Amino acid sequence: MARDLRVIRGKARGMRLRSVPGDSTRPITDRVKEALFNILGADVFGSSWLDLFAGTGSVGIEALSNGAAFVRFLDLNRRAIQTIRTNLETTHLTKGADVRQGDAFTLLASLADRTFDYVYIAPPQYHGLWSKALQLLDEHLDWLAEDGWGVVQIHPREFEEIPLQHLVTFDERKYGSTLLVFYARRSIVEESED
Repeated sequence: MARDLRVIRGKARGMRLRSVPGDSTRPITDRVKEALFNILGADVFGSSWLDLFAGTGSVGIEALSNGAAFVRFLDLNRRAIQTIRTNLETTHLTKGADVRQGDAFTLLASLADRTFDYVYIAPPQYHGLWSKALQLLDEHLDWLAEDGWGVVQIHPREFEEIPLQHLVTFDERKYGSTLLVFYARRSIVEESED
């Protein structure tokens, strides 16, 4: 069933987004998206995002609508890439958007061409893809700004503690069948706890 998608706030508030044809993506609900951007607040302004498994582009588009300076959208699915481009044009948010078709794991395993304040990981469910992506981010921290966050969107049943060397969980928020898990560098989290 196609869910009615829209931009929640910011410059493109209320604008409708197109869904990716078929059932290969699971778009974030308005409730979860609103909660996410309430948590991030003013820090979104001027930030840079890596939206992995981007699907409709809904999260990255919300970030741009709320003043993010740059969002790289990445998805392997050609239909998703076409949908993201259409949604960016519809919302007039093409400035600061970089849309790429490619594999998230290949990207994360390669040398970073820039750092991001937020790396958003929302892969297809129940395949362990989120933990693989997070482990690669942990091994290739050059993708993440010093005080940057990794944010994982999964079904609560998927969550498990995974061995990470540099990143640690510092917050979890559950909204029905969606869990958001927030990660930051261990050094930053330990510093904030002192």
